[in-house]
Formats: sequence, structure tokens, C-alpha cells
Amino acid sequence: MLRRSLLAAAAALAALPAAAHDYTAGDIAIGHPWSRAAGANATGAGFLTLRNTGAQPDRLVAASASIARAVELHTHIRDGDVMRMRQVDGIAIAPGQTVELRPGAFHIMLIGLKEPLVQGTRVPLTLRFERAGEVQVELAVEAAGARGNGPQHH
Repeated sequence: MLRRSLLAAAAALAALPAAAHDYTAGDIAIGHPWSRAAGANATGAGFLTLRNTGAQPDRLVAASASIARAVELHTHIRDGDVMRMRQVDGIAIAPGQTVELRPGAFHIMLIGLKEPLVQGTRVPLTLRFERAGEVQVELAVEAAGARGNGPQHH
């Protein structure tokens, strides 16, 4: 009986990380925040999806993380034949729209990492929205070359 209870408790705990990996801030649903492994003093990046379930537009206006010296919102733009990263002052999310922050598109830059991003760990990140306010999420750190299609990113 005790063994069955322990197995049930272990199964419930194993399910928690997946269930706890979606967040909400006001009308904004935040799905599967993740990052790639990176060394200390390097630059990391955060990726996630933002879905506006409300009737009013909103914008992601800032992000912060104690693990980085600076955190910036970025996009990629084509400059001739070269893709370049550029800082943006916000990421708009129209009502009913989903915006995916992913490699090669909008993303969150973690500049000057104070410690490494280690695969298999989670890193706290605070997002600030114009209307929805602040919410803390955790970036699930994947392998250095990950494209975000691990088991928790369907």
C-alpha cells in the first residue's frame, strides 16, 4: 500500500513541470518558455509563445532576469543578404493573435550571463506587458543547438 502511494506521488510530481510550464498574465497566455544551454559571460536567448485571449491589444514591453547583466527584446531583420538582430521597444500581440518568440524571429536576449544556462535546469524570467502587468516564468534550458522542438514544445 505504501509503495502504491509513493508511486502515485512520484507520478504526480513528474507531471508538475509540464503542467507548470504554461503561464498567464491578464489576457496573455504564455506557452512553453525555453532557452538554450550557454556558458557564463556569454549571451543567451529566451523563446516562448504569447497568445492574446482578450479583446484589447497588448505589448510585451520588457523582460528581466537576475542571471543576466541586461535583458533586451530583439527581432531579426534582413539587411541585404544578411540577417541581423535588432533591439525592439516592444512586441505587439493583437486580440486573438499568437506571437511566437523563436530562433530567427522575435526573441529575448540574455546579455552577459552571470552563470551558465545548464541543460535540464530552469531559469526565472520576468515579463512585463503594457496592459497585463508583470509575470514570472521559468525558461526550460534545452541543448545548446535546440530549435525548440523538444518533448515539451509540441
